Order: sequence, then C-alpha cells, then structure tokens
Amino acid sequence: MSALILLDYASVLIFALTGALVASRQQLDIVGFAFVACLTAVGGGTLRDLMLDRNPIFWLGNPDYILIACAAALLVFFTAHLVESRYRLLLWLDGFALAVAVPAGVSAALAMGQSGLIVVLMGMVTGCMGGLLRDVVCNEVPLVLKQGELYVTAAFAGALAATLSATLTDEPLLILGPCAAATWALRAGSLAFGWRLPVYKARPPRT
Repeated sequence: MSALILLDYASVLIFALTGALVASRQQLDIVGFAFVACLTAVGGGTLRDLMLDRNPIFWLGNPDYILIACAAALLVFFTAHLVESRYRLLLWLDGFALAVAVPAGVSAALAMGQSGLIVVLMGMVTGCMGGLLRDVVCNEVPLVLKQGELYVTAAFAGALAATLSATLTDEPLLILGPCAAATWALRAGSLAFGWRLPVYKARPPRT
C-alpha cells in the first residue's frame, strides 16, 4: 500500500470523526451524521483530485473511503454523549487530521510531477477544504478563518517544508515527515499556547 493511500485513509477517518462531532453539536439525525462526516472526510481530497485532473477521484476508485467515513459517523453518533467537551476534542482531532491531510495533498501533487507552487497549494487545499465545507454546511464559524489562529498558516508551512525537502531527497519519509511535523507543531501550538498571527485592526480614516 502506497504512502498516499495510507495518508488518504487516515485523513478520511479522522476528518470524518470531526464531521460527526460537529453533527452532534447540531443535534442531527444519523443520516445527517453520515452526510457531514463524508463531506468532511472527502471534501478536500475531492477538490485536490479535480484540480489535478486525477481520474478517478480517490473515493470513486475505492468506495471503502465512504464506508470508513460512515463507520466513523456511526461510532460518534452512539458515543459523543460520553465526551465531556466535544468542542475541545473536535479542535484537537481536526488539528491531527490537518497534519495528515496536508502530506496527502503534497504526496499526490509530487507523484504527478507538479511544480513547487502547485505542491504547496494542493497540500493546503487537501488539508483545509474538508473542514471548511463542514463548518459552512453546519453553520459554524469556520476553524480555518478563526481570528489569528494558525490553521491555513500551519498547512502552508507544512506544505512548504515538504516542497523544500523534495529538492534535497526523493525519500518519501524525509519529505512527508517534516510536512506533518511542521503542520502539527504550528496548529498544536496555536491550540495549546495561543500562538497567533497579528490581525487587521480598523482605524479611522485620515481627514
């Protein structure tokens, strides 16, 4: 099994769990859980494959991804009430999913011989779009846009680390390892220690 397939499986599973957790916060029925979990799980990878013109799209070529997402939704439907802080769990699971999905996007672009810029963008798209779709559909403030938090920045840093590593080596572990590490370090630092980027502050116009 290739590194890309393993990363896609892991990304689908963890993002599906976050989608189901958001569905639990919205008190949806079990079909709603499955829909949001699947949307979150395959959203970023689907957009990645469409933009890269990969045929077939990864979950159409292997429907097991959808089954995994549905199983994750079912699990959360029956166990979410046991979690004291579902939102806190959601944040950390989402951060972990980001650290898996960004390398998956990077790996797909590298396998197709794309330029460094496209590799970075595909890593960011794969990591960010599933969660963005989840939050928009469920009427939540998108995590990717929360004020000053390192989310898109973490995805960018991870994808950039992979791109730079790829100029030095062809070993997948030495490319995807720094990608996952940089993404996770920045996102976890933002959650645990409050790392932030400066945000725009409105000022009165000059007279």
